[in-house]
Amino acid sequence: MATGKQMLWWGRFDPAYSRNGVVRQHLAALGWVLRDFHPKFCMTGDIEAALRRLPQPDAVWVPCFRQRDLAAARRWCDRHGVPLVFDPLISAYDKQVWERFKLKDGSRAAERLLVWERKLFAKADRVIADTPCHAAFFAETLRVPKEKIRVVYVGADETLFRPAPERVPGAPVDVLFYGSFIPLHGANTIIEAARIYQGPPVRWSLLGDGPAKPSCQKAAEGLPNVFFEDRIPYAQLPARIHRADILLGVFGTTQKAGRVIPNKVFQALAAGRPVITRASDAYPGEGGASGALAFVPSGDPRALASSVSEWASRSEALSVRNAAARALYDRHFSTVIIRRQLEQSLPSYCASDQM
Repeated sequence: MATGKQMLWWGRFDPAYSRNGVVRQHLAALGWVLRDFHPKFCMTGDIEAALRRLPQPDAVWVPCFRQRDLAAARRWCDRHGVPLVFDPLISAYDKQVWERFKLKDGSRAAERLLVWERKLFAKADRVIADTPCHAAFFAETLRVPKEKIRVVYVGADETLFRPAPERVPGAPVDVLFYGSFIPLHGANTIIEAARIYQGPPVRWSLLGDGPAKPSCQKAAEGLPNVFFEDRIPYAQLPARIHRADILLGVFGTTQKAGRVIPNKVFQALAAGRPVITRASDAYPGEGGASGALAFVPSGDPRALASSVSEWASRSEALSVRNAAARALYDRHFSTVIIRRQLEQSLPSYCASDQM
């Protein structure tokens, strides 16, 4: 254990974001004392830290999405001889070029962004990836040395997302998607699947808000089996998951969609609900055979409709899938697994007494 060791979380980050919240819970349980530093300006954070005379920690952690905080954190760490851990979760280059398509691959702007991000990632002593696929991307595209990269799954807050008493199967079967309607989610694929669906009665529920929601609502006009629900507080998500029979993951065709295991998948499995999602190498090999997960080709509404129909046709087997979901979560993504991954992720010179 890292009893009494100090870790400084550096950057203009949201501590309540799912990835951050789960990691912070686990680090605290491992004995790390966490302190937060939110600089007023990213690029001059090291100057502000010096003026504020921040106590020297044993490690600095720059959390997800905070590429812009990394350079200042590196300068401060160099002055104090402190290791720097970076948990990006996403690549800015990947997001702008291959997910949002704002920059054309090979363009000068894309190349500038790639060079900028490579230099930033090189500043970290340790880079955390959320899946083996992202670890490979960081190594191959962003040229991070493999020995610097460790994988820590996102997992779920198990104090919130845990199995509930069995839901009595009803008609229609409730098929739930929730999210922020970004390209990675492929929510329009869900609407088209609902349009062509043939099988036992199901209710297609889409919860949340985001850029693609208006187009999804327009596409769903006239479909009596599609329902949109407003965003709800994070703490209410487990109860909504428990009212569903089948959870939907992501179906986007972007490269990033094939490298991630979304928050919603971890949360659904932890809550004991099976998930249908797009095929991805990010999952453990047994995922599809477990009964807890079904994989369909990305952007393929027919495959999604067929998979939902197959599961809905055997509603009596959903309770077995519920148990399989939590069992799969416990084997690969549980607190024990993620804490072990975190222990093994910290640079040896700040974690030697943990191993």
